[in-house]
Amino acid sequence: MLIPSSMLRLKGYRFPRDVVAYAVWAYHRFALSTADVEDLLAERGVIVSRETIRLWVNRFGSHFAACIRRDLPRPNDKWHMDEVVIPINGVKHWLWRAVDTNGDTLDILVQTRRNAKAAKRFLTRLIAQFGQLRVVITDKLRSYIKPIARQAPGADHRAHKRLNNMIEGSHRPTRRREKIMGRFKSPRQAQRFLAAHDQINVLFKPRRYRLTANSYRHARADAFSLWTDYACEMTA
Repeated sequence: MLIPSSMLRLKGYRFPRDVVAYAVWAYHRFALSTADVEDLLAERGVIVSRETIRLWVNRFGSHFAACIRRDLPRPNDKWHMDEVVIPINGVKHWLWRAVDTNGDTLDILVQTRRNAKAAKRFLTRLIAQFGQLRVVITDKLRSYIKPIARQAPGADHRAHKRLNNMIEGSHRPTRRREKIMGRFKSPRQAQRFLAAHDQINVLFKPRRYRLTANSYRHARADAFSLWTDYACEMTA
């Protein structure tokens, strides 16, 4: 089965846009390595190296993530925030993540600390993107208390036991990808990959258990249509 090539080639690239877009989609949508994507493309008659696929993912993953973030409806004002440790080159780093009430990722930030300064930096970044919040749910980390009180003085801060289970579960895909990739190589690589990966999964992984079969198929068709539009917007 060949991938239809109805789009123009990007300047300086040997393959058309839809081939590049397919490789980026497959890599982020499924728990695949670049070697797996290489084999998928080879079965479809596209011979390309895994190194080229890695360059495509690094170059265009952020493009698709930015397009998705641009077109998503504005999230509500109730957020869940959490942090999880990720070792990078033997050094402990912290992945800060915020999700909305649907469990869709708002933003992520890789930092070296898990203190009030790091919490303030992440919260400031979120408020700059999405505006003030009404409710924020966190774990019992005390580093959240002062930043939330100062950055969002009117917000209802909740930190009760098991109240933040939604975002605790959102870390699982990160762990799976981390294992496949053999751990992250640098904070920059982790930030770049996860920022794209979370947004692409927002588009292609609607809460299926909340939808009928027909509704899910319509949502999937809409996602593919948007992906094609975003592929047309790609620039070299």
